[in-house]
Amino acid sequence: MKINEVNRIIVSRIDSIGDVMLTLPFCAWLKECYPQATLVFLARGYTIPVVSCFKPVDEILDWDLIVNLPIAEKTGLLKADCIVHLFPNKDVAALSKKAKIPYRIGTSHRIFHFLTCNYKVNFSRKNSSLHEAQLNFELARPFGLKSIPSFESTITIGTHFSLPIKPTPKALKNIDLSNAIVLHPKSQGSAIEWPIEKYHALSEQLIQSGKTVLITGTEKEGEMIRKQFSFSQQLIDLTGQLTLSELIALLAKVKVVVACSTGPIHIAAVLGTPTIALFSSRKPIHPGRWRPLGEKSKILVFDENCQNCKNGKQCRCLEEIPVELLLKQIDAL
Repeated sequence: MKINEVNRIIVSRIDSIGDVMLTLPFCAWLKECYPQATLVFLARGYTIPVVSCFKPVDEILDWDLIVNLPIAEKTGLLKADCIVHLFPNKDVAALSKKAKIPYRIGTSHRIFHFLTCNYKVNFSRKNSSLHEAQLNFELARPFGLKSIPSFESTITIGTHFSLPIKPTPKALKNIDLSNAIVLHPKSQGSAIEWPIEKYHALSEQLIQSGKTVLITGTEKEGEMIRKQFSFSQQLIDLTGQLTLSELIALLAKVKVVVACSTGPIHIAAVLGTPTIALFSSRKPIHPGRWRPLGEKSKILVFDENCQNCKNGKQCRCLEEIPVELLLKQIDAL
């Protein structure tokens, strides 16, 4: 059975920034198919500044606020014709059923969806060779989608972005951002990270070549990073100083962004900023599944044929990527 008439669609993705970014091509497709419908994005509060930049999304619901409301208010906010559970969550699934949403779409690989969803799509993310942005389209099958879009077709979503208008932070008032390199060393534990010592060595080489280096991250990450760096007018500490909206605006203006598989690298790539993303080649965390969406995004792995990675073993070969290779890649941009 195909879903036809819908006036209000909720897309639920209440996980991290990177995951949200890779959900946006699906949202753009839905809005193109149902231009008359109100497209609602259910997100975690801290990811909302990213979603609010994406023009196809008409309305945003903050799960962090909803979860603490009385049940009547919760179900009232989730009134819709359809909900798509791109990130399976037992509480969201149960609530959508209580809200009596007519069309509730989820993967058949979650037991709780058999009790809460009336459209269950059978596919496996873990064992698929598709990119995450493509895998989200598996849940478009009930809307009549016959074939999954190519990866190349998903990287045009930057055209749907409108940047937040934010003043330049004081620390950057006299900086030529077009000649600045952002290094984002940490990932809040979401990915295998290149060693801080190598980021430090890279920053020194970049400064010697006349670049300005900006270090970004959370305040907690900054406490670790500051032990390794001696900051100056050419090496600027921005950890803990930027809101997400300010970070988005910054990432759109700089020359290059370097990071592992984490939210800021996905944001920068979608905005069209040249990015160098450091990845492990191990499934399911390899770049084939999680590479950023962007025509100017480059991927670096230490060894595409690493046997430990191929066998799915715990491996930190990413840490062996040499500083010189990063310098060569940055110089080529």
